Amino acid sequence: MNKQSQTRASCTVADVCTTMEAIAPTGLAQTWDNVGLLAGDRQSPIRRVLTCIDLTAAVVGEALREKVDLILAYHPPIFKPISSLQADSTGTDAVVFECIRNGVAIYAVHTALDAADGGTNDVIASLCNIKNTEPLEWVDQPAVDECKLVVFVPTDRLNDVSDAMFGAGAGHIGDYSHCSYRTAGEGTFFGGETTKPAVGRQGCMETVDETRLETIVPTNVLPAVVTTMVKAHPYEEPAFDIYPLKPKPVRGIGRVGKLPRPITLRGLARNLKRTTQALCVQVVGPQDRSVTRAVIIVGAAGDMPLRIPLALNDVIITGEIRHHDALAIQRRGCTAIALGHWASERPVLAPLAKRLQAALPRITVSVSESDEDPFRAL
Repeated sequence: MNKQSQTRASCTVADVCTTMEAIAPTGLAQTWDNVGLLAGDRQSPIRRVLTCIDLTAAVVGEALREKVDLILAYHPPIFKPISSLQADSTGTDAVVFECIRNGVAIYAVHTALDAADGGTNDVIASLCNIKNTEPLEWVDQPAVDECKLVVFVPTDRLNDVSDAMFGAGAGHIGDYSHCSYRTAGEGTFFGGETTKPAVGRQGCMETVDETRLETIVPTNVLPAVVTTMVKAHPYEEPAFDIYPLKPKPVRGIGRVGKLPRPITLRGLARNLKRTTQALCVQVVGPQDRSVTRAVIIVGAAGDMPLRIPLALNDVIITGEIRHHDALAIQRRGCTAIALGHWASERPVLAPLAKRLQAALPRITVSVSESDEDPFRAL
C-alpha cells in the first residue's frame, strides 16, 4: 500500500456514519422506517463510497468492480425483519448477502433524508426555484439532559448566590459559562410564629427588592446545584422552581413553499420532467390551471399532502399517486404532478455525494451509473 492509499484508508465506516448523522439525522426518519448502518463493521477502513436509490444486483456488481467499501442506498434493502440471508434468494436479502460476503458496508437514508435540510424534498423545491419552505410536519427531538433552575434572590445578595450556583456546575451553554438571565421585581412574604426571617420581622408583611435568577443546569449536577444555592441563599426558605427542558421541534418530512411566479400545471410538469429526467410524468387536474404554491413529498406521498389545507392554486409534487388519492385531490380542487417514484428521488444523489465528499475528502464518493428506474416508458 502506497502513502496515498494509507491516507485514504484512514477513514472508517464509523466516520461515514457520523457524517451522515449530521447530514440526515436518523432521528428524523419515520417511525416505521429502517435507516442508518444496516450491515458492516464500523472499524473497517473506507476508500470509496457509492450512492444509489435502490441496492440492486447491478449496483452491487458496479460496487465490486469499482472496489467500493460502502454503498449509501436511499431505500433500505433490509426493511422488515428477515430470518435468513441466502445468495440464491429472489429478495433483497441476496444483494445484502453479496455485500456482506465481499466486505461492503450498507447505509440507508430514506425518510431521514426526506426530512433533512438539503434532502430529497429540498432538492425538488430547488428545481422549482422555491427559496423558502416549511415542512409538512415537525419532528420532536430527543429529550435533553438539562433543566432550567429559577430562584428569587434579594438583589443585594444576587452575586453571592449566582456565583455559588455557577461553581457547582450551572450556567453552561456550549463554550460559554456563567450564563443566566436576571429580572428585577418585588417579593412579598409574611413570616409565621416559627420563622426566623433574614429580612424583615416575624409576624409582619414584608416587601423586598428581589431578582428572578434563571440558569441552565445539567440534570446530573442538579442536586449539587440546588444544595449549593440553598446554602448560599440568605432566606430561611428560598423560593425556586425547576423546569424540564424540551428541545424545539425540527423540520420533518415534506416541504411547502411558494413558487417564484405563477405557472401553469403543464409548464411546471414539463420543467420538472426535463430537470429530473423523468421518463413519464402524470398530472391530476386541469393542465392550464395556474399554480402558485407547491406541496412536495417525494416517493409515494400517500394521503400526507391531504392532511393540510389545500387551495385551488396549490400543486402537489410527488413520485407516485394512488388512484383514490388522485380522486381525493380532484375533490379538493387542487392539482398534482407525479414524476415517478424513482425519478422524484434520484436528483438528491449528486448533491448528497458532493456533501459527503466535502466532509470526508479522504474518500471518493460517486453516484451509481447502474442504478436505474425499474419502469420503462413506451
